[in-house]
Amino acid sequence: MKRILIGLIAVAVLAAGGWLGFNLYAKHRATAEVEAAFDQIRAGGGKASYGKVTFDVMSRTLTIEDIAVEPAQQPQARVRIANLKGTGVRQVDETRFSADNIELAGLDVTLEQVGPPVKAAYKIPQVTIRDYSGPIRAQSAPTSSSLIDICRFVLDQYATVTASSVVAPTLTVSFDAGSNAGGNGDIVYSGLAIQKLARGKVDAMKADRATFTINVPQPGKQDKVTGELSNLVVNDFDATAIAATLDPQKTNDDSYHRVYRQIAAGPYVLTSAQGVRIEVDGVTFDEIAVQPSKFRPAEILALMPADRSVLPTPAQSREMMEKLAGLYEGLRVGKIEVGRTSMGTPQGTARINAVRYQQGEFAIEGLDAPSPKGQFKMDRFALKSFSAANLMRWAAGLTNPGQTPSPDQMLGLFRVLEGAEIKGVVSPYGNAKQSVTIDTISLNWGQLVGSIPSKANLVVKMVAPTDPANPAQMPLTMAGIDKLAIDLDLGAAWTESSGSFALAPATIDLGNLAKAQARVALANVPRGVFTSDPAQAMAEAGKIEAGTVELSLHDNGVVDLAIAQFARMQNVGRDGARQAIIDGIKAQREQFADANPDAGAAVDAIASFVATPGQTLALKLTPLGKVPLVQLMDLLNTEPIIALAQFRIEASTGL
Repeated sequence: MKRILIGLIAVAVLAAGGWLGFNLYAKHRATAEVEAAFDQIRAGGGKASYGKVTFDVMSRTLTIEDIAVEPAQQPQARVRIANLKGTGVRQVDETRFSADNIELAGLDVTLEQVGPPVKAAYKIPQVTIRDYSGPIRAQSAPTSSSLIDICRFVLDQYATVTASSVVAPTLTVSFDAGSNAGGNGDIVYSGLAIQKLARGKVDAMKADRATFTINVPQPGKQDKVTGELSNLVVNDFDATAIAATLDPQKTNDDSYHRVYRQIAAGPYVLTSAQGVRIEVDGVTFDEIAVQPSKFRPAEILALMPADRSVLPTPAQSREMMEKLAGLYEGLRVGKIEVGRTSMGTPQGTARINAVRYQQGEFAIEGLDAPSPKGQFKMDRFALKSFSAANLMRWAAGLTNPGQTPSPDQMLGLFRVLEGAEIKGVVSPYGNAKQSVTIDTISLNWGQLVGSIPSKANLVVKMVAPTDPANPAQMPLTMAGIDKLAIDLDLGAAWTESSGSFALAPATIDLGNLAKAQARVALANVPRGVFTSDPAQAMAEAGKIEAGTVELSLHDNGVVDLAIAQFARMQNVGRDGARQAIIDGIKAQREQFADANPDAGAAVDAIASFVATPGQTLALKLTPLGKVPLVQLMDLLNTEPIIALAQFRIEASTGL
C-alpha cells in the first residue's frame, strides 16, 4: 500500500511538472509570437513596446498589457492599448489565428499630419470582438509615407480579418485644424456596433447616437456649432470596392463596384451660437458605387501642392477641376433623400419637406420660408439630368483670371443639366398684400449641337398682380384688371435630316385678355447656324428659307382694352374710338392689295376682328417660292408691303 501511495505521488508530481512545463512553453510561445509581431514594426523604423504578457492554457486566454505603437511613416500616428485580452485563442495554421472573444481596454489613437497641421485623437474605452480570425502577423508596412499607400495597406489588412461582431459602447474623436477653416472640436459616438465582418465586407454598421461640438473660425469672431445625430446605420459595406480604386492595376476597370447598399441616419439637430438651428428628420443614401477606371483619388492627391499657401496657376486649377470631374463620373449614387428639414433663424423658421436626388434629377419639395415681404412657398423645384462632372468641367473653363468668359464657355452651362422646373409657388409681391402664384414653370432643352441646344420647350402657368405704379400696366389697372393670368407653351425643334426648324407649339393665353397661337416653319437650316461665333452664324443664316407661318388670335377683352386706351388718348367715346381704328385699318387696304391681292382680304379680316368683340382672327402665310430668311427680315424692316408680297395670305375670322 505504501509503495502504491508513493507511486501515485510520483505520478502527480510528474504530471504537475509536465503541466507546468507545458504552460511555461505555451506562455513562451505566445510571448515569442507577440515579440515577433512587434519586431516587425520596429524593423520598419517604428516604435513598439508592450508590458506583461500572460497565457492561460486551460481557457486559452492571452493577455497583453500597456501596448504602445508609433509607426515610422507620416502622417505620424500613435496607438496605445491599456489591455488586450483574447479568450479561446488558437492557431488556425502557420499564418492565421482565431479567438472566441477579444477585448480591448483603453484604446487611444492619435494622428498628426504635418502641413497643414491637423491633429485627431480617437479614444475608445472598451472594444469587444467576437469570433475573430486574422493573420498572426501583419503584412509588411509600406516604405513610403504616401497617404494612398497607407490606405491601401490598411484596406489590405482589413480584408484579411473576419468577426461575427465588433462592439464599442463609446468612441470620442477630438480634432484640431489650427487656424484652418475646419476649426476644432469633439465628436462622441455611442452604441457602435459592426455585424458580420468578413474579408473586407460588413453586413451592417450602426451608431445609436453621435453628439458634436465644433468651434468654427469666423472673421473677427468665433462661432460654436453643436449637434446630435441619431440612428446612423450602414448596410452592406464593401471595402474591396474602395481598394480597387487605389489599385494601379485597375485603371482599365470600367465596371461599377458597390461600396454601400444604404446609409441612413436621423433625426439630426444642429445649433449655432449665431442663433441658427437646423433639424432634419433623416437622411438616406442608396446604392453607392465606384468605377475604378475613373474614380482615382490618388490622381487628385498627386495634384495637390506640397505648399498649400501657394495659389495654383490657372492651368493647375483647370487640371484639378478636370480630374475632379472624372472623379464624379466614376461615382454613382442610386438615390439620396433628405427628410423634413427646418431651419430656425432670427427672421423666422424655414421648412422643407424633402430634398431628393435620383437618376440625375435634383429636387426640393415643400419649401416654406420667411422673406422680407412675407412667407414664400414652393411645392417643388427640380433640376433635370444634372451632371456634377459636367459642372466641374464647365467651371474649369472659366478659370482664367482677368479674362471674360467667351460666349461658347458660357453656353457650356447647357451641358450641365437638361432642364429645370418650378411648381406651386406663392410669393409676396409689392406691399405683401398681393402675391404671385406660379402653377408651373418648366424649361427643357436637348439635342446639343456643340454647346447650343437645337430643341427646347418652355411652359409657364402663373398669375401675377398688376402694378398701378407701372406705366406700362396702367391700361390694365384702369380697366379694373388687378391680376393677369399667363399660360405660355413654347416649343422649338430642329431636324437635321430634313434641315427643317419649327416653332410649335407656340401658345400664350393671357386669361381675360387674349389667346394667341403660332406655328413658324423654316427650311434648309444648316447645322453650322448653331454656333457661338456671330460671323459664322450670319454666314450660315443666309442659307435659311422661310416656311409657312400660321397665326391665330382669340379676343377675350384685349380689343376693348385697346379701344378704351385709344379713347382716353383721343378724348373720344368708345364707339367713336372703335370706328376710328377700323377706318384707319381700312385706309391701308388699297396699298396692301396693290402689292398682294391676298393682303386685301387680310385687312378686311383684321377690321372685322376689331369691329366685333370675342372673335378669333386666323392668318396663314405660305411662301410663293424660295424666300431667304435674311432677305425677308430686311424687307420687313424697310418695305413690309413687299415682304408680304412673297406669300400667299389666307385670313378669316369667326366666333
